[in-house]
Amino acid sequence: MFGAFTTKAGRRSPYFFNAGLFNHGQTLGRLAQFYAKTLLEAEQQQGFAFDMLFGPAYKGITLASATAVALAQSGRDVAFSYNRKEAKDHGEGGTIVGAPLQGRVVIVDDVISAGTSVRESVQLIRAAGATPAGVLIALDRMERGGNAEQVTARSAVEEVAQDYGIPVLSIAGLTDILDFLQGDSALASHAEAVAAYRARYGVLDAGVARSS
Repeated sequence: MFGAFTTKAGRRSPYFFNAGLFNHGQTLGRLAQFYAKTLLEAEQQQGFAFDMLFGPAYKGITLASATAVALAQSGRDVAFSYNRKEAKDHGEGGTIVGAPLQGRVVIVDDVISAGTSVRESVQLIRAAGATPAGVLIALDRMERGGNAEQVTARSAVEEVAQDYGIPVLSIAGLTDILDFLQGDSALASHAEAVAAYRARYGVLDAGVARSS
């Protein structure tokens, strides 16, 4: 979405990625195919190893389950699980739903903003005796941390990769958005604002794998 939006950091952003708009079977299925493609390419080309998927509540639940379906359709059948925000006190109980967390686990989410959901997911995975293998997201905003006035040296994605020692894989990044805008006459008017936002808050495109 392009226009004027306020981010969690209080910045006025000329674009906004809303994974909640993938709310039909066809569009969610297409997105899941890109998640699966990105993950399989990392496995085949970079030697990235994983055993299962984990979706942090709430958006990650749908994304992880849809990606598991897309992987199965590509011949790679893996287990998945997700967490509840609050522990269930009846039935099977607990906070984890789905397959037991074990082996090398990929965290599947839409974007990384403050890194809170990743931090909580890493804690859950390690508490179960499993290993966080990496994080798979749809969009890397390639944006430094901080707020509207104070800007940190690293992006949230870079902080996650360095703090936990795990790779962050993304389907697309801010550079892809700029390329898309410049090639679309109907949306080209937004390119200048997005480029200016990147000049103020952006980081260099380095170290994050993307789907081709």
